[in-house]
Amino acid sequence: MPAPTTTIRVMIVEDDAITRQRFAHAIGSAPDLTLVAAFESGREALRWLEREGVDVLLTDLGLPDVPGLGVIAYCAQRHPDAQIMVITMYEDETHVLRSLQAGARGYLLKDALNDEIVARIHELAAGGAPMTPPIARLVLNRLYPRPAAPAPTLTAASFDPLTERERQVLTRIAQGFSYAEIAELEGISRHTVHTHIKSIYGKLQVHSKSEAVFEAGRLGLIDVTLRA
Repeated sequence: MPAPTTTIRVMIVEDDAITRQRFAHAIGSAPDLTLVAAFESGREALRWLEREGVDVLLTDLGLPDVPGLGVIAYCAQRHPDAQIMVITMYEDETHVLRSLQAGARGYLLKDALNDEIVARIHELAAGGAPMTPPIARLVLNRLYPRPAAPAPTLTAASFDPLTERERQVLTRIAQGFSYAEIAELEGISRHTVHTHIKSIYGKLQVHSKSEAVFEAGRLGLIDVTLRA
């Protein structure tokens, strides 16, 4: 297998030595990943980022000096092309959302296996947003909260955009009457029939008589079983 032509430069910011070494080992096992720096404090990371760039930044949130959120925000501002992933034990909504707002695009728990670490770095570098299922659910629940109650079913009783006259006209159309016949039956002019039809099309967002009859029948606004 040919050697990779590009190398992804990775930096780790993690104060726990065992975790830092484990992540470093995982990165070293991938031929297209290069660990360019590993720091135990946020200040060391900020000094590096001031002069050097990286492709992927992995950082803890609970650093002993500078908060991990500060490292994320600084890296995102100074190196906008860098992809940032949080490595942490936190799974609560507050930490997740604050990390994403600061500029992180991935979220990985510290107990991830080596293969998963490498796979998530590759996914992040490719423009993805890797997250563990619990984290992804937190984000989705925040972006798309569940409704308090099911949406009501649209019926003629709960939703009737048509006036009584418009429903009468549309019922006549469903029965097969022509515009002239509808005008005579309803005691209105043909021009008024056309006006009602145009209004019906707009309210039901349709473009033909058959579509109007179908949509009104689906919503229960007219009885499409009626015949002349």
